[in-house]
Amino acid sequence: MGEILQFIEQYWWLGFFVVPAIGGWIGGVAKYNERKRRDRIELERIRRAPLQQVSAPAQPAAAAHDATADRDRQIERILADHAEVDRRWLEFELDVAKLIDYPLVTDMREPLTQAFHRARRVAEGLRPEEPRSLRPEGALERYRDAVRDYEVAFDAAVREAKRRAQTGFSDDERARLQSAQRLMALAGDDASTPAERQVAYRRARRELDGLIALPEATTDDLERRIAGELEA
Repeated sequence: MGEILQFIEQYWWLGFFVVPAIGGWIGGVAKYNERKRRDRIELERIRRAPLQQVSAPAQPAAAAHDATADRDRQIERILADHAEVDRRWLEFELDVAKLIDYPLVTDMREPLTQAFHRARRVAEGLRPEEPRSLRPEGALERYRDAVRDYEVAFDAAVREAKRRAQTGFSDDERARLQSAQRLMALAGDDASTPAERQVAYRRARRELDGLIALPEATTDDLERRIAGELEA
């Protein structure tokens, strides 16, 4: 015992090194035990996780619903775009004065006019009876491309028709076109008598014969608006 006390008296300064080392070792043990406790808790949470997920809402169903809703919105936009191009063409088609001013838009010998009417038929052929029929993959994309082609072809045909106007006609032919335009205005005038309107319409058609082929929708609209039935 005396030797131990003597050793301590001689080497007391070693306490500055030994005590912190012992304290660090004790602290390390405590941290190790704490990590083990947290690991056990995490393992228990992982084991329980599958049971909790079974009762969670089905995410794929919600995602599928959102995708369908988004596609339906796209379908509505493309259908509206198609209807707008139709409206623009109908507004042009039913205006006889415009058709006479810009006859190229109904001249099927013109490549741009051919391309426009071809694109219009393709888009119309893909227009769905029920919007939901465009939901399958590929159906909407084909229809959208057709509507875009229709819109571009219409703009190109009208732009070229306005650029060239009546430049492809001789002076005599342009005079006939102007006469037909005045007669068509008389035929559509409610202030004129049915007989006057019928005569004006027939004379206008004769002036246009061989120059412009009016679309069927145009003549049908004119004849409906002319008072009385036209004679055969």
